[in-house]
Amino acid sequence: MSYEKISMPAERELLPLFQSRTEELQEHLKDVGIDILIITNIDSIYYFSAYWGDLGLEFGRPTMLVVASNGDATLITPASESLMARAMTWVEDIGLYSDGVGEEWRDPLRKALGSAENNARIAIESNDIPAVIANFLPTEFGLNDPIDATPIISQMRIIKSAQELNMIRQAGQVAIAMGIAGRDAMAVGVPEYEVTLACMVAGTRKAAEIIAAEDQDSLMSPVIHNLQALQSGHFTSYTHLHPRVRKIRHGDPIYMCFCSICHFKQFKLGYDREYFVGSVDDETARVYNTAIEAQAAAFREMRPGVAAEDVHKAADEVYQGAGFAPSYRTGRALGYSSLEKPELKYGDRTPLEPGMVFAVDGGITVPDVFGARVGDTVIVTDDGIEIVTEYPRDLTVL
Repeated sequence: MSYEKISMPAERELLPLFQSRTEELQEHLKDVGIDILIITNIDSIYYFSAYWGDLGLEFGRPTMLVVASNGDATLITPASESLMARAMTWVEDIGLYSDGVGEEWRDPLRKALGSAENNARIAIESNDIPAVIANFLPTEFGLNDPIDATPIISQMRIIKSAQELNMIRQAGQVAIAMGIAGRDAMAVGVPEYEVTLACMVAGTRKAAEIIAAEDQDSLMSPVIHNLQALQSGHFTSYTHLHPRVRKIRHGDPIYMCFCSICHFKQFKLGYDREYFVGSVDDETARVYNTAIEAQAAAFREMRPGVAAEDVHKAADEVYQGAGFAPSYRTGRALGYSSLEKPELKYGDRTPLEPGMVFAVDGGITVPDVFGARVGDTVIVTDDGIEIVTEYPRDLTVL
């Protein structure tokens, strides 16, 4: 399958984009009277600094980005990552620490906050700060009631820039290549895990092709990894079960989800496809087609000014009209994180705007019988949507 070539600058040429985001953040901090923000969510750290570290809190080595409204920014990361950090980020002040030396990450954090006045207003990401850091701040800095800056960051990330949208389009190409390879690997007697291996190989090759054409010195790996959600037969009703040694049988549906595995240039995609091997019965076909129709109804509703929950309602009406009820939201905003704001669900009245990006799903579960799934990533445009993972969804028997 041929793809439209999307030309992007080399990695280091994109650093001004990350720096400008940080400068915008600092203006927002000034507007609400926040002096210093301690960023601990790994996706937020990347969004502002362009740095992604490999060793995190699971190794006892947290990374933080400390942003002051007066213009200062400090990246705190393990010394073992020093060369990577300096090569990746635009941030000049990098606070390094080593295991067992001094008080490790606490020392550069003290230094970064050292110039703050006693009454300085310090903010954090309340839902994304590790307990070890959250517990340190009150004892060291008397920060018993920190401000939550999550809404500021979330709001900034809602509308994607032109560069981000192009990278999302590239990620869509990677996802489609993975889906085609997975479909082509499906046959009676093939273990589920072999389908996933085919997806990973094809995705890696497509990602490598894109990155190599742009930047031979890129530090971003093209390798597709993580555990895919993939099931066959009646296990498709398990939704997020991972591929096993079970061998595909005649009449099996096979469901592939790429949401947790198609990560390209730190972007996360929503993409799901399902196929049938050998045959499909009438009732299974009806369930599957209802899921497709529900997603299509959501697509038709999506345009600027429409409330997020109204998109979900359009899909819900299809489910209910066919005798089903939706089991989860119709969609979620995504980007550098798999879940951003807003969400396509009841209770979210956020109006859609051009530049928003969503995973939009159709799904029905018949417990222990069948799970019908379809999903795509879409960009909200001036007059509707652009589907960046456009590939046939029609019921297909292999």
